[in-house]
Amino acid sequence: MSERVGGLGPRARLAALAVVLLVAVLSAGGYVWRARQDIIAVQATATGAPTRNDLAVVRDVPHLVFRNTALGADYGRVAMVPLSAPAGPRAVTDVACERVYATREEAICLSADRGLLTTYRAQLLGTDWSVRRDLPLVGTPSRARLSRNGSLVATTTFVFGDSYANPGQFSTRTVVSRTDGEVIGDLEQFQLVVNGAVVTAVDKNLWGVTFADDDRFYATAAAGGKTWLVEGSLAARRMTALREDAECPSLSPDRTRIAFKKHGNLPPGRWRLAVYDLATGSETLLAETRSVDDQVEWLDDTTIIYALPRSGTGTATSDIWSSLTDGRGGPELLVSDAWSPAVVR
Repeated sequence: MSERVGGLGPRARLAALAVVLLVAVLSAGGYVWRARQDIIAVQATATGAPTRNDLAVVRDVPHLVFRNTALGADYGRVAMVPLSAPAGPRAVTDVACERVYATREEAICLSADRGLLTTYRAQLLGTDWSVRRDLPLVGTPSRARLSRNGSLVATTTFVFGDSYANPGQFSTRTVVSRTDGEVIGDLEQFQLVVNGAVVTAVDKNLWGVTFADDDRFYATAAAGGKTWLVEGSLAARRMTALREDAECPSLSPDRTRIAFKKHGNLPPGRWRLAVYDLATGSETLLAETRSVDDQVEWLDDTTIIYALPRSGTGTATSDIWSSLTDGRGGPELLVSDAWSPAVVR
């Protein structure tokens, strides 16, 4: 005789469990659907930011490319403003991205298709913002960069976890490809050297690439609860640590300095912006004291820009700020309702 618990046989218990699981899945799906509909309703009724209809004109002058976060019909789309008038009306494209980066000739767009199961993709876009080709992408988009001549692209995704707050409690994948589609490699497979020793730790992670040329790059490496600024060679498939406690590097236009975020003695999940001189090894803390979890962009050789979520609004919007790299002055608002900036000259 089969064992019975609570008056139910094995088949009945399995059927009951299946019903419970089905109800849980439907409830979760219903919550996601309702939340998505609430967002759509808010965006549909919001007025958005002032726009302009001369996209080609803006593109032909030095400009700033970014993800539009003004609530409204254009939320999430890529937008542009002239560098001469960053606070003015923006030209909005038809392309929606979670993270975007651009050069004069092309752009990399990490996008999301949200539903019960959200999927992501990486696409290389041309000057008309049409898709040139799909690129490898596994996980949740985090960082994206193109080399200055547009020949190389790097993407970083979270394969596990969704925050850089605690090294060792997330897993990233950073892939470097040529923009013609050839995959150069996953940086986790490159040799990592710290203080003369090869790091083989199972929790090794790499993220936040910035290119110096067609071979040399800088990135963040992490293992054993520590992070390092590393310099790497694509040809040698090797990276060497330059200093500890440095994340999401960004190389200056004159290639002499690296802007980055550092923990210092701050609590987990908080960072301070700093600039590292490659020749002297000196570090300059910037006047921005708010925690910035972003890979900054250089506006010019004296100023960096970065995105910060707007606190206290209850909505998923953000703004782009600027700070001088010599540590003087204070942060200044550059573009409201914007995220993921890229300077194109």
